[in-house]
Amino acid sequence: MSADLQVEEPPRRLSGFTGRAGARESHVWDRAFGPWDLYFGFVWVATVAFVLGTDFPPLSYRVPAAALLTLLIPWYAWAGRPLLQKDPGAEPGLSLRYLGVVVALFLPAASLAGETRLITFALAPHCFMLLPLRRAVGAMGVVALLPVAGWALLWQPAGHIVFINAASAFVTLVFSSFFGAWIIRIIEQSRERASLITELDASREEVARLSAAQGAHAERERMSREIHDTLAQGFTSLLMLVQAVQSEMDTDPEQAHRHLELMAATARQNLAEARALVAGGAPADLDAGSLPDAVRRLAARQAPPAAVSVTGEVRPLAAVLEVVALRSCQESLSNASKHAGAGARCSVSLAYGDGELTVTVRDTGRGFDPAAPGPGHGLRGLRARTAEVGGTASIAAVPGTGTTVTVTLPTTTLPTTL
Repeated sequence: MSADLQVEEPPRRLSGFTGRAGARESHVWDRAFGPWDLYFGFVWVATVAFVLGTDFPPLSYRVPAAALLTLLIPWYAWAGRPLLQKDPGAEPGLSLRYLGVVVALFLPAASLAGETRLITFALAPHCFMLLPLRRAVGAMGVVALLPVAGWALLWQPAGHIVFINAASAFVTLVFSSFFGAWIIRIIEQSRERASLITELDASREEVARLSAAQGAHAERERMSREIHDTLAQGFTSLLMLVQAVQSEMDTDPEQAHRHLELMAATARQNLAEARALVAGGAPADLDAGSLPDAVRRLAARQAPPAAVSVTGEVRPLAAVLEVVALRSCQESLSNASKHAGAGARCSVSLAYGDGELTVTVRDTGRGFDPAAPGPGHGLRGLRARTAEVGGTASIAAVPGTGTTVTVTLPTTTLPTTL
């Protein structure tokens, strides 16, 4: 958040922002209304003291003036104070009524005793806080200038005295109008910025919600790929071995025994993969050695076992690249087991280049028509996983001659996502 949004206060009624520092605190007016009451009371007491303590006019005029000023106290407490605590312009009709009564009490008192005009310093903020700027300036004109006119008509002072009082009233009007307009602009700017802060908070909440939803979706996609590439394929292999054992129990017990051992090994591997998946670690095959070793163990579990060839300088790669390479082999070999047909042979090639690793899985099975409907979930997941690390995946197939899956992974830059 920029600094200029933090230095201003929000509107008065933003009570939900209390208790936090900066722009989200309650409005300064809410926290300063007690001192404002003291200020109004102090100005009133000082005005009454000046009115009663002066030598002119006679006491018979000063007492009624002080009495009219005294009526301002209950009127302020009953009508003015509740209005001042509301948002500006919230009750325009009540505001005009309140100020009308204030002027009706103030003008006669100011006409009787000139010292009464001292209370203008307490009444001016009322005008600017309850009325729009133009009306507030007009009300201040009435409060500042009409008392001088009434006082001059009643007491007929010398011309220079009238001029001095009129000039003083005009300066009061200009001064109060300038600072009143400035304060109103601050209040409006505070309201605008408070609205922006509210929108910003709402946007942040929406971004957080969408980010959480996107993260959950991405995690579901990742988990579905991991389960498909590990547990689901392991169970598929177990099911195929069970079917093979059932057909071999009577005709070839020795081969059935070998398949039972392979079933046990596959089940143990599936259990290890499930534990690695829960723990968020590397695949079980990779955890036990290098990528070529992991691919060889994977190929050995194929029925019949797949041939593995490795070219180039074998070196450790980023963990995410080795995971993608191994999963690509798993997916391709699994598809070959399910779709290539009986008697099909598979081969896996790992080619380490200067800036890339190429994984190629070929089978001699029945192949398929590339123009047929798109690949299943497994091949889509293979392409998506490869694209996430900046690689490419291609599938070449011809009916009756087999299928070749080629995955190329860049090794010059470290991928940042899985």
